[in-house]
Amino acid sequence: MTPAQPGSMDILRPYLLPALCIAAITAAGYWVFPGHTYLQSDTQIYVPMLEHLWNPAVFQNDFMVRRPHLAFTIFDEMAIALRRLTGLGFREVLEAQQLLFRFLGLLGVFLLARSLRMAARMALLVTAVFSLGAFIGGPTVLTVEYEPIPRAYALPLLFLAMGLIAHGRDLSAGVAASLAFLYHPTTTLAFWAVYFCLAVWPAGGFAAMRRRVLGLGPLLVAVLLLWIASRLQPGVTESPDFLGRIAPWWEQMLRLRSTYLWVSLWYPHWYWHYAILLAVAAAAFARLRRQMPTDLQFFLAGLPLLGVLSVPLSWLLLEHWKLAVAPQLQVARNLLFITAGAVLMSMMAGIKAAQTSRWWESLLWFLAALAVPVGEPVQWTLLLRLEDPVVRRRLLVAACLALAAAVIAWAEPRGLRWQRPAWALLAAAPFVLYPVVGKVVPFPRLQTQQIAELAGWAKSATPVESVFLFADAGRGLEPGIFRATGLRAVYVDWKGGGQGNYLPSVAREWWKRWQAADALKFKGGDIGSFAALGVDYVALRHGTPARGGTLVFENQTYKVYRLR
Repeated sequence: MTPAQPGSMDILRPYLLPALCIAAITAAGYWVFPGHTYLQSDTQIYVPMLEHLWNPAVFQNDFMVRRPHLAFTIFDEMAIALRRLTGLGFREVLEAQQLLFRFLGLLGVFLLARSLRMAARMALLVTAVFSLGAFIGGPTVLTVEYEPIPRAYALPLLFLAMGLIAHGRDLSAGVAASLAFLYHPTTTLAFWAVYFCLAVWPAGGFAAMRRRVLGLGPLLVAVLLLWIASRLQPGVTESPDFLGRIAPWWEQMLRLRSTYLWVSLWYPHWYWHYAILLAVAAAAFARLRRQMPTDLQFFLAGLPLLGVLSVPLSWLLLEHWKLAVAPQLQVARNLLFITAGAVLMSMMAGIKAAQTSRWWESLLWFLAALAVPVGEPVQWTLLLRLEDPVVRRRLLVAACLALAAAVIAWAEPRGLRWQRPAWALLAAAPFVLYPVVGKVVPFPRLQTQQIAELAGWAKSATPVESVFLFADAGRGLEPGIFRATGLRAVYVDWKGGGQGNYLPSVAREWWKRWQAADALKFKGGDIGSFAALGVDYVALRHGTPARGGTLVFENQTYKVYRLR
């Protein structure tokens, strides 16, 4: 008899369960912990720009929105195309992409762990811990971005590319990393620097070099596509200044608004923080090096090394040479690869140690990995302050999870019956224990019913060309939420000043308006003078007294006056 041929489901079955588990981990990370946000950070900038590109009638009087810095990304083209195709709003199409790319990034982490000959369950455990994310203090980024922004799409694709490279799939990795380049080129520069070194490395013979060089092909296509897209970009009135220098007034503005750019201000606390993480990553790499595929070694050693070098490079470009390109590149963000490498390699080293009954070693590795996702911002030096009950609680959570991980990793190759349910419980536990027991709050809740009511009223009851000023908002982020949901221009706000990193004209205009509005520190008095600035409506909190203008809207938090 002819043996039965395996059906398609028989072929896919070994991959189906891990894929479902990664999907579950993605869902837990997205909806439970660390979660996701919208209009709490950079989406306050991107969404109004997308709305203006979609409908040029809105935000005609908003200087920040009319100069989008979207020429060198396909972020806007994809969002607009998906909105046209699906009929959904920008929030839906942006968050759908965010969810997809988180899944792909965690798939890459799973593939990376599997390349070290780990069982699928242990690789999924590494994936679950990595999905908890980490705050990168100093440059102020995340290993798992909360908002649907270009970096949130590009970074997971790089981890997918590394996972594919670890299995010799360089062409597929090149496609993934090139797509990341199209979404956010600066996020991918360190990856491509390491990959170029790998491509010219002679180890492995001609066949290996040929395979690696093929991985560069998609990048050439991506560069061409990005150049074409930049030529067709609508709404751009000024190209970024790549070759200029930072004038004194611009430096003053950046030092006020974008302190995260200046690495000299991080000393000494964040320097010690990353020194500790780098030592952890280096020790874990030494522990795992012989079991890693050669190509993966380049990335797990090279990316953290570039993270270290990015700090003096940032100082040279910005603080010493004062190049205009420095605030746009923000090379110090590559520090995230130190934290990511420390978490990944510590988890894998802990599993290897536990499976060989090296108990103390495995506990230390697991504790190093599980102490990272303890909130924003937390420095490792602060974890030594045991008199703080919050620190003690979070360290207790990390220690309990580390002990459980060591026992379950030890049991996995021994086939003990209780190992599978215990593994499932451990994989799910961090998503609950960190926020509930550890009281870790990754981000504040900024959106309120009151700001939604104000935005809804403005959208329906004021002319589309109206300009609003939140005169007493200070550095609060509520004006950005109002701009994106109410589709009305804001004269000036703190978050919008971040665009001064990219375009000198935007920086100059923001700086002029910020000073004219007295840094949004209005304490009470006559608001009529704001009309001379081109402001149509002034929004104030209830406790701020005002005279002049006509009260046209009021709720529990805000009152709005029409000036003209």
